[in-house]
Amino acid sequence: MQESSSVAELARSLKAELDRYPAGGKLPSSRALVERFRVSPVTVSRALAQLAAEGLVVTRPGAGAYRAEPRPDARPAGDTSWQEVALSADAAAEIVPRAVDASGVLVTLAAPPPGVVEFNGGYLHPGLQPESAMAAALARAGRRPGAWGRPPTDGLPELREWFARGLGGTVTAADVLVTAGGQSALTTALRALAPPGAPVLVESPTYPGMLAIARAAGLRPVPVPLDTEGVRPELLTAAFRATGARVLVCQPLFQNPTGAVLAPARRAAVLRIAREAGAFVVEDDFARRLVHEDAGPLPPPLVADDQDGVVVHVSSLTKATSPSLRVGMLAARGPVLERLRAIHVVDSFFVPRPLQEAALELVGAPAWSRHLRAVAGELKSRRDTMAAALRLQVPELALPHIPSGGYHLWLRLPEGSEEAAFVAAALRAGVAVAPGRPYFSAEPPGGHVRVSFAGVAGAAEIAEGVRRLRTACDEVLR
Repeated sequence: MQESSSVAELARSLKAELDRYPAGGKLPSSRALVERFRVSPVTVSRALAQLAAEGLVVTRPGAGAYRAEPRPDARPAGDTSWQEVALSADAAAEIVPRAVDASGVLVTLAAPPPGVVEFNGGYLHPGLQPESAMAAALARAGRRPGAWGRPPTDGLPELREWFARGLGGTVTAADVLVTAGGQSALTTALRALAPPGAPVLVESPTYPGMLAIARAAGLRPVPVPLDTEGVRPELLTAAFRATGARVLVCQPLFQNPTGAVLAPARRAAVLRIAREAGAFVVEDDFARRLVHEDAGPLPPPLVADDQDGVVVHVSSLTKATSPSLRVGMLAARGPVLERLRAIHVVDSFFVPRPLQEAALELVGAPAWSRHLRAVAGELKSRRDTMAAALRLQVPELALPHIPSGGYHLWLRLPEGSEEAAFVAAALRAGVAVAPGRPYFSAEPPGGHVRVSFAGVAGAAEIAEGVRRLRTACDEVLR
């Protein structure tokens, strides 16, 4: 059983027994709890810490744990209805309302109920994460001289240099800013490049988190359809001409959600079209470290081919490691870099130095390359398992493209199917999938779902999840 599950179970058991002790009464010693529940001392310590955080227990170093005094009766809830007026008072004057809809993001962040197969995840399963290597890196980082001091606002020079080397071309450490993950970098980029009310061109479909960022900043996402070879240049040209947009956000490698890779012939065309429009290209290179074993050589990032400062590059270590290793980067050339730097500093000052030091320790260790190779092999195996099971058991769900990178498949529902009804039926059957609607900035061409093979335990859970999708199909797609 995983440590986190043991901690939760022990915390529940101790909570159920608290009524046995008077307020201020001492609980059994940690040693007694270890022997009684047959768990580790670490599990006992974490369970007591959880109860202490809930205000149920007080821990006293060297003395033990005690039942907390009862809390005084809570005061009646206040009247917050005035906030509805305050929050909407300026909405009429906004060109684009800045109300934040996080539902498309929360789908991939919220853990499903116990027993539900997690096909909606956006991160590697703990069994795929380099937990031992990260723990060792964090321990080494904490012992580095100055590790707990204030870092340079742009990021540690060594980490910026490592990111720059990975981009290739003529990108240098001076072009790089270290950010608190990819989402933070995208937020900074969009705020820097477009004023409220401005249009921003986006692939259709595209990452819901980016659409949420754009709308929260008061921007107007304008869709540009793509196919299996990426964004379509002729439609991109037309969109720039029709809207006067000065920003395109794209994912040239293993696009989310379609898995498309921008074709070689289109790479130069996208840069040329943007340059002629006087526009920036925000390159979200989120999946480069999630390549599959059979992918072959990868194309370089667009920023490596860009000499004119058209591309603002975004990437991070998070997807290939852990949701909590929120270390990413922005790379850009020219005056825009100073604007990116200013917004980054105002928003967050800097990324905590211990996290940057740990990232440096991790990517500099031999375990890093071994981890990436292991992930590449495992993702290919899981992709093949899921694709084969889907085609065999639920052929009604069209699978037009099997990517060679990333962590998910993009499925189209039969014509006329109700997407929301299918997603709800899947959850009733015990499998969580991501609905397709949040991936479109305008009306979708049909119902879709995204299914992830990275957030589950392995092949057996993938097979069970697909079996449950069959049950959902039988209920809804009759």
